[in-house]
Amino acid sequence: MENNSNKIRTRFAPSPTGEFHIGSARAALFPYLFARKNGGDFLVRIEDTDQNRLVKDSELRMLETVKWLGLNWDEDPIYQSARTSLYKEYARELIQKGFAYPCFCSPERLEALRKEQEKNHKPTGYDRCCRVLPLAETIERIASGDSHVIRLKMPERGKLVFDDMIRGDIEFEYSLIDDTVLIKADGFPTYHLAAIVDDHEQGITHVFRGDEWLSSTPKHLFLYQCFGWQAPRYAHLPVIVGKDKKKLSKREGSVSVEAFKEQGYLPEAIINFIALLGWNPGDEREFFTLQELEKEFDVSRVNKSPAFFDIEKLNHFNAYYIRKTKDESLLEKIKPYSKIDFSRFDNLYCQKIVRIVKERMVLLTDFDLITAFFFKDINIDREMIKFGKSEWQDTIKGLEKTIESLGLLDDVKLESIEELNSFLGEVVSVNGLKNGDVFWPVRVALSGEKASPSPAELIWVLGKEESLKRLNNTLNIIKNQ
Repeated sequence: MENNSNKIRTRFAPSPTGEFHIGSARAALFPYLFARKNGGDFLVRIEDTDQNRLVKDSELRMLETVKWLGLNWDEDPIYQSARTSLYKEYARELIQKGFAYPCFCSPERLEALRKEQEKNHKPTGYDRCCRVLPLAETIERIASGDSHVIRLKMPERGKLVFDDMIRGDIEFEYSLIDDTVLIKADGFPTYHLAAIVDDHEQGITHVFRGDEWLSSTPKHLFLYQCFGWQAPRYAHLPVIVGKDKKKLSKREGSVSVEAFKEQGYLPEAIINFIALLGWNPGDEREFFTLQELEKEFDVSRVNKSPAFFDIEKLNHFNAYYIRKTKDESLLEKIKPYSKIDFSRFDNLYCQKIVRIVKERMVLLTDFDLITAFFFKDINIDREMIKFGKSEWQDTIKGLEKTIESLGLLDDVKLESIEELNSFLGEVVSVNGLKNGDVFWPVRVALSGEKASPSPAELIWVLGKEESLKRLNNTLNIIKNQ
């Protein structure tokens, strides 16, 4: 459908040839935000015409990941592979108008041409050999079944200027642009034809894509001129680079959104992170929900310079959104990543654990690593129990007094971490001990670890009965070894 209204329509058009990487996610997010900010439509199109590079089920995983990120589209996705007859019709129209021609050059000839050009230090590109073939010869060769492609007949002189939404006015000389292939020998269209036809038929008004497509824009705008169609506005996004300042490849598993999901990153964190890969709000704010971005996004604030991929920044965002998630909800998000059999434990108990450890989590997969002692019996290393320069008799006294006082502690105080912390402080002061004589051995007794939540937090989660059991067990280990 051609867009005869003033409604904004954008699209995300991935090619299912590999992983759905961070660059792909940004290529989906920015047009989504632009459409939502302007009350428009956001569409998804699967550009699956490169049959040699297709990865099985890749498009399904891409669509699932886009949904997981919360980028809901407004119409059913279309698949270019189901529209090849349409593209051929438009290619024939271009030939009839004199804007395209059949090319019979073999891959071997084209390869030899490229090597010769490189040898002579000339720009590589098609030499337009078949552009001047007599019509009769062209008809005869097609009728005899000769393998051929369809090429766009670019102007040989003049220039094209267009206004990129991010980069401003950009100028190209037509003489420097070769006659690109529109229909391949296998009958499938190239991106150059299929994308333009589909953008027109879907009424796309604004196209967001990576800057690697910038050099192809004059071909695409010329195609619009050939068909007599209104061209969309283009916004070419800055390249995303890694620590080596080289462009991130979509074949790098380390930047695959699916891989980040499997590692325990939240969609909110990934959305926030990629929004700031090239865009900024104009102030010092860094945390944005998707809903906030829908209101804030302004394409005029997208930078031209490369965006730096910083995994530590992504971790920073993920830790923030883990902390912001309510305990009950976070527990449900953790479960798919955990090997713990949560059915064996009270749900409130598990939520308490979540509450005290989420400040220490960066990834959802961190949960099992830092909570194992809550879900199983622990082994106590005797040498770990005594703190620093504390004396064994003071450590033993600290544990004995904690056990004695905890047994008498009012249940109401057990419900407050602050009260429990004060309780342990009183054990120290009343018995003439040092903090290291109480807080450290209690921590080790309850967790078996040097680094864990605070002793007060551990008692709050474990409860009086389990805490006393572990404290007494630790005291016995000291006395019997």
